[in-house]
Amino acid sequence: MRVALKIAYVGTGYHGSQIQPDVGTIEGELFRALTELGIIENPKDAGYSSAGRTDAGVHAREMVIAFDTDKPNLAIPRVINSRLPNVIWAWARAEVPDDFDPRRWATSRRYRYVMSREQYDISRIRSASKILLGTHDFINFCIREGDQSTTRTIEKIDVRVSGTLTKIDIQADSFLWNMVRRIVTALTMVGSGVRDEEWLQQMLEPELYEEGLECAPAYGLTLMEVTYPQPIDWCEDAYSIRRANEVFHEYTVRHRVMAEVMDNLVPKE
Repeated sequence: MRVALKIAYVGTGYHGSQIQPDVGTIEGELFRALTELGIIENPKDAGYSSAGRTDAGVHAREMVIAFDTDKPNLAIPRVINSRLPNVIWAWARAEVPDDFDPRRWATSRRYRYVMSREQYDISRIRSASKILLGTHDFINFCIREGDQSTTRTIEKIDVRVSGTLTKIDIQADSFLWNMVRRIVTALTMVGSGVRDEEWLQQMLEPELYEEGLECAPAYGLTLMEVTYPQPIDWCEDAYSIRRANEVFHEYTVRHRVMAEVMDNLVPKE
């Protein structure tokens, strides 16, 4: 039977989602848990695949993975979570067709970038974001891998203020390596007045204009959602969701306290 799972994680402290030798990754933790539980023998034989990959320090609310198993009764979130660290957890499960590929079947992905709004003109960012909508060559906004096409279609960009933070949601058919974080850099450059909309338009014309961009910090980026053309009958695990909320309430409180402590450590001018 082929099973799909929705996985959430805090990417801080991990070298990305994709398995790599000799470093900690999200997939490394997942493979260890799945094999220790006897759900799979190894990822290759189980036809393991994921909806994509995230870079070091990037988080996910809804990374979709799939694999074949002879023990579907064990391939449920609360069982798998018993072998995972608290910062990684499965929270929904579905039985899917034998040929289901979470990456190739996906029609769109949505990322969210969260940042402080103190330094930027939000109206400028919103106006500039409209330039990026539609189908463009985003080679100036990525690290190119091999001969893959760098043309992508951005379906939606939503910029909104939440307290002292700005949240930028970007939805596209798919994304290139570092694409979201470089788009955020470009938008903040326009929002701070360092560059203008004419420059951003030029960045979408790589045959005429070329410029490298730094990536916005990884800690602000989260993979929020992966969309498929046909609805998947997901069964959410209420216990796993409740447990994650408990763990992250403690996590949030601790970080709020630490933010206040750090603020008090620096003498005010």
